[in-house]
Amino acid sequence: MKKIGFIDYYLDEWHANNYPQWIKEQPKGSYEVTYAYGDIDSPEPNGKTNEQWAADMGIYLCSSIEEVIEKSDCLVVLSPDNSEQHLRLTDLAGKSGKRLYIDKTFAPDKQTALKIFENADIHGTPCYSTSALRFASAYTELDREKVKFIQSIGPGEFNMYCIHQIEPIVSIMGTDAKRVIFLGDQQYPSVLIEFADGRSAQFTTMFTAPGFSMKVGYEDENKPVQALEILPTFWNLFIDNLIEFFESGEIKVPHEETVAIAAIRAAAIQARKKPFTWITVE
Repeated sequence: MKKIGFIDYYLDEWHANNYPQWIKEQPKGSYEVTYAYGDIDSPEPNGKTNEQWAADMGIYLCSSIEEVIEKSDCLVVLSPDNSEQHLRLTDLAGKSGKRLYIDKTFAPDKQTALKIFENADIHGTPCYSTSALRFASAYTELDREKVKFIQSIGPGEFNMYCIHQIEPIVSIMGTDAKRVIFLGDQQYPSVLIEFADGRSAQFTTMFTAPGFSMKVGYEDENKPVQALEILPTFWNLFIDNLIEFFESGEIKVPHEETVAIAAIRAAAIQARKKPFTWITVE
């Protein structure tokens, strides 16, 4: 059984609470989360201390990031809700040479994303990041090369959850996003992404939406618009991909896309502060 080490800002959060069991249930069954480190105790109301979390999860709590790296076969840097911590939390892991997954949201901006990948590349550390939504089975139905427009809707708070809509959009339409504009209001924030070749995609966050959905229009206006229902099985498909990466070291999510996603998200957050004003993606 190969051992996974968690590095987190604080351990009592949704991903750290669920990934260990999903990994244990993964069909190959050859990995388990054995070690973990948290920088601080959970600041959330009724949040657990790292010691409480480790005891409840049956996972050994390490006293340092160095200890996690030393004892683990492969690494996961979490902190999904605090991407501003990733540059610091990934520093030693990126220098370790061990296979490393970095949870979404990967980075708060393009410059930080490039620094994280540069650190790993210099030290020969295979690593990647993704939203689990990338692996939703519904996206396999698309004729990607002929997609002209996407309309996407998803739940959650805008800054934190927009990554789950931007990731599939970039995986389908590519990395050449030119500019974004905020079209919605603060209750139902909506952003239009314009690509360099004139294609576009719009994503809208509705806090209480029951799930993710997408409509896709093609270059051929006579081709029916595709309406996609994104089933929650994407979590299983993501875990499968994660284990495949730990097994082979093969990175199936291009770094170029991850960097572009960070840049689009940063521009979208900026655009929300200046409605109906084009913001360059940079």
